[in-house]
Amino acid sequence: MPDESTASGEGAHTSGTGRLVMITAWAVLLLGLWLWGREVTGLPDTAAGGLAGLGRAYDGSPLPAPAKPLAAAAPQRLDIPQLAVQAPVMPRGLDGKGAIVPPPFDEPGVVGWYGAGTAPGAVGTALLVGHVDTTTRAAVFYRLSTLKPGEKVRVVRADNRVAEFTIDDVQVIPLTHFDADRAYGTREPGRSELRLITCGGTFDRTTRSYTANVVVSAYLTATTP
Repeated sequence: MPDESTASGEGAHTSGTGRLVMITAWAVLLLGLWLWGREVTGLPDTAAGGLAGLGRAYDGSPLPAPAKPLAAAAPQRLDIPQLAVQAPVMPRGLDGKGAIVPPPFDEPGVVGWYGAGTAPGAVGTALLVGHVDTTTRAAVFYRLSTLKPGEKVRVVRADNRVAEFTIDDVQVIPLTHFDADRAYGTREPGRSELRLITCGGTFDRTTRSYTANVVVSAYLTATTP
């Protein structure tokens, strides 16, 4: 698993430069999500194992079996215990160019859910996106790339159920080798899957943007009232 930082100091501490970095990085990221949307609506899913998880947790123990998917219900809060993250979730749509609208820059602690897609816990792949930093400080997904297979992610849903996901893969994918379908497409048909996505890699002074995307993959393994 790559050990790259998900942010450079440039984006977090320089107001003008930071906002340009965020806008550029989100433009590239959202183009990938737009391509993913085209895949899931018009083309077959990725074959299972394209970027498959390791099959074992970071401590060597086997990953748990998938749980039965739930009926669709909107997410309300995302909990990542390892990162001490408890973030509200807002639905986001598409802009005029067909890209998912990210959370507002002035709400760095909010996670965006592609509301026209799969709901977390339902069968298919749900997409949650968040900022890595702001013009002045770290944002909700600043340490996303430090997560490991076997760790948990929980989504509190509008039906008062909590969908618990087990991470099976963490990728820092360079933009020069990015494949939206492989990154975001369903890996095992019939499962409930989750992707947590943000900008990552390093800061490129030439393009004034981040060089990669962080994509954390997880699948449903438990549900509680």
